[in-house]
Amino acid sequence: MLVLIGLLAWAGTGLMPLKTAEAGGSGQADVGGAFALTDGSGRTVTDKDFRGKYMLVYFGYTHCPDVCPTTLLLIDNAVAQLGRKADRATPIFITVDPARDTPKVVGDYVKHFGPHLVGLTGSAQQVHDAAAAYKVYYSKIEDENSALGYMMDHSSFIYLMGPDGKYITHFPSTVSEESLTDELNIHIH
Repeated sequence: MLVLIGLLAWAGTGLMPLKTAEAGGSGQADVGGAFALTDGSGRTVTDKDFRGKYMLVYFGYTHCPDVCPTTLLLIDNAVAQLGRKADRATPIFITVDPARDTPKVVGDYVKHFGPHLVGLTGSAQQVHDAAAAYKVYYSKIEDENSALGYMMDHSSFIYLMGPDGKYITHFPSTVSEESLTDELNIHIH
């Protein structure tokens, strides 16, 4: 019974099982992939623009009251502690609220979390496609008592992608700064 409850709770996160060789896949996790989005300056950015660098990808939104800003600070602090390896990692914030998060809004927002964070947005379809590639759950939650009108419910994982764009691992937003830094030091060469 507990296994069933656990599976139902996990399924509710919107994460899909990772394909492996045993399940008929390639042995590589089926997370990540091509995207074409817009940065804070209005320039189109694709996943290929980050080849040769490790990507720390986080999906959230600029009106997020707690998890997003805390996680972005966590990522910035961990990357800052990498020393020379920091130049090999690019933290990337992708909005799940493209209706409010225009390129300017996203560009202004990421400036609060360090000079290396790249903020990306796009059309609703572009954001949907990027989120689907990373197995990210998000949903608009109407809130008539909120001055904002609605909030966004979303999964909150930090994805580490290799210089080839392939998935390496992911971390919950609740990971400690020390653990995240240690793991990044292990994976980033």
